[in-house]
Amino acid sequence: MKFRIDRDALADAVAWTARTLPVRPPVPVLAGMHIEAGERLKLSAFDYEVSAQVATDIETEEAGTALVSGRLLAEICRSLPPHPVDVTTDGAKVMLRCGSAKFTLLTMPVEDYPTLPEMPPAAGAVGSDEFAAAVAQVAIAAGRDDTIPMLTGVRVEIEGETVTLASTDRYRLAVRELHWKPERPDFSAVALVPAKTLADTAKSLTAGAEVSIALAATGGGAGEGMIGFEGGGRRTTSRLLDGDFVKYRSLLPSEYAGLAEVNTAPFIEAVKRVSLVAERNTPVRLSFRQGEVVLEAGTGDEAQAVEALEATLEGEDIDIAFNPGFLLDGLSAIGSDTARLSFTTPTKPAVLTGKPPQDGENPNYRYLIMPVRLTG
Repeated sequence: MKFRIDRDALADAVAWTARTLPVRPPVPVLAGMHIEAGERLKLSAFDYEVSAQVATDIETEEAGTALVSGRLLAEICRSLPPHPVDVTTDGAKVMLRCGSAKFTLLTMPVEDYPTLPEMPPAAGAVGSDEFAAAVAQVAIAAGRDDTIPMLTGVRVEIEGETVTLASTDRYRLAVRELHWKPERPDFSAVALVPAKTLADTAKSLTAGAEVSIALAATGGGAGEGMIGFEGGGRRTTSRLLDGDFVKYRSLLPSEYAGLAEVNTAPFIEAVKRVSLVAERNTPVRLSFRQGEVVLEAGTGDEAQAVEALEATLEGEDIDIAFNPGFLLDGLSAIGSDTARLSFTTPTKPAVLTGKPPQDGENPNYRYLIMPVRLTG
């Protein structure tokens, strides 16, 4: 194997592929990065759950394959001087030359490396920036407790031209709808994708204008149990999670007793300030009155904080309390200058949204948050 490649192109491709390398590989070869030089350079990583592959342009003198330590290669590529990189193999070694710097890496047995899974059938495409933003809005509400794997996923529902993303950790629920271009207008599918994998993937595929999503249609077929994403010369697959996701649509209230609106940026800053005195797991109390909201934290025996902000209120006055971390997550995700909080009673879930572009439109992002019961 012998090829030359631009230093930045190599560093970028290696860094992206290295994200998938397992921290504690079950077998030693999975710590390797698979290098295949042909008409283009293909770099691959796989941990039996997630696979990543990137293709990039090179000047090939001699085609070939090699398997080297992925983390070591990533560290080396990060620190190379700004010159073209020449990569050659010599027996059981891979050599990198870049300017006056020279590195020699030992290879692993290529024949022991597992075959990467095939991509499922292409289902459609979506704008990469919108997809990354939508996934980020939803992934924040996913659970982090691996003992309940179902809650660590994002449910992806595809029905025709609409993709709905949803996740919950039982204390909050995030739902986002977006439009995409399906391969077939009647395409429908449901998948439960690990939230961390989906968030990392969506964020890393914004180099191209679109992301192609590959997924078997509901009802099985080739590629079932797997989802694939491709964009900008990068492709990744992930195994899906098993389990029935909660029937989240029934959790969203169909009608509300009250609606408050507050400017988002000052609301975020006020919640941060007031929650400084909130002991672990104690809520921030919000008292909505016509024209203002009063934020409070702490009780008589502890440090206390109070702050008032302008707010509009439709409906009766209400006192409601939330976990400040969950509230801040939602406020940061709505992507709107105005935060709209819809509620029924102080003990039932409230729904946080941005203000829709036009009155009467339904917001495409909803963040349901469970209140904390106020005592005394």
